[in-house]
Amino acid sequence: MAKLPRNMSGRDVVKHLEKIGYAVDHQRGSHIILKHAERPLPRLSVPDHKNVRVGLLRKIIRDAGLSPEEFVKLIG
Repeated sequence: MAKLPRNMSGRDVVKHLEKIGYAVDHQRGSHIILKHAERPLPRLSVPDHKNVRVGLLRKIIRDAGLSPEEFVKLIG
């Protein structure tokens, strides 16, 4: 299993998800809502925090349809 980064901000997560087709739909409070042009659901909610915990990052990656290994290659 790939080791996910522990010091990733919410904006960094959004930046990397934009590489695979997600786009910022809107922001409500401290959460950035992303949508994909080809897949309307699920929309992703990424907290705009300085540090996204590994468990939440894993959930966001899974909801985006990626494996942890694919995400590590994406940021790499």
